[in-house]
Amino acid sequence: MAMELEEGFIVAASCIGFISVCKAFINFVRWVWVMFLRSPKNLKDYGSWAIVTGSAQGIGKVLALELASKGLNLVLIDKNHSALEATSNEIHEEFGGRVEIKNMVIDLAKLSGKEIANAIEDGIRGLDVGVLINNAGIGYPYARFFHEVDLELMENIIKVNLGAVTWVTRVVLPGMLKKKKGAILNISSNSSQLPSFPLYTLYSTTKAYISMFSRCISLEYKQQGIDIQCQIPFFVATSLTKHLRGLSWFMSSPEKFSKASVRWIGYEPVCNPYWWHSVQWFILRVASPDELLNAIIYWICIRVRKRGQMKEAQSKKMHQQENAS
Repeated sequence: MAMELEEGFIVAASCIGFISVCKAFINFVRWVWVMFLRSPKNLKDYGSWAIVTGSAQGIGKVLALELASKGLNLVLIDKNHSALEATSNEIHEEFGGRVEIKNMVIDLAKLSGKEIANAIEDGIRGLDVGVLINNAGIGYPYARFFHEVDLELMENIIKVNLGAVTWVTRVVLPGMLKKKKGAILNISSNSSQLPSFPLYTLYSTTKAYISMFSRCISLEYKQQGIDIQCQIPFFVATSLTKHLRGLSWFMSSPEKFSKASVRWIGYEPVCNPYWWHSVQWFILRVASPDELLNAIIYWICIRVRKRGQMKEAQSKKMHQQENAS
């Protein structure tokens, strides 16, 4: 009897092990497929125009260039008029008359939600908008405790990272519903998916809203032909992350991320489109317990805060010396 139980246990354990190995292998093959082999969707099937917020620099600028390479006309939204013009001119130089561009100078942190909606509604009237990329975002100059975030920065982060995404999506959806097709991409952050991200509390919290917001409306409008997606990248080398020196091995270039980002539009509702970020996510979330991860992130953020305070103090000192001379 004992021998039969032992043999049964060995057989059961072997079956479970075999199934686990097969599952891991299937997941790996699927990961390779979606990361490198799956064909991107033809974004022009959604419509001839794409809207990109925060498109004057960083990820937004490179996303706009990538969309232009796919033959989409562009509505570029940013608060910086000169930088927006420079981006528009660069796209015109590269793609000539193949791409139409409409610039909209809107400060998403200064206008109310209704003002944002009215401005965009007027700006896109008559356009066949098929793709919306909510990319605009605001972060901290460097890591800081929640009580150290000044009130103006706090309000701007909430208005841009949370409010603007909501209002811009709301104003674009009716046109997509009318033609029963469209794609919306909301750029979040992997900081929102970690067990915690201390000293960037407000930033990561607003990004978590984007993730849940995207999941919900993806289910609401999938049957209407509208593909809504939230992308959760790790660090990308932009002005938002320039204070994170020492973490360069975590980062991707905006160009590499944007190419991967556009390839994923229209597929899974939540994704990490760049392969290296996906590997990092696996290591941090699957292979690292929450307690260890929390301790490591807190230690890193404290160091970033100290460097930021030192740099800020040096900048103030230089400014005082200039004023005194």
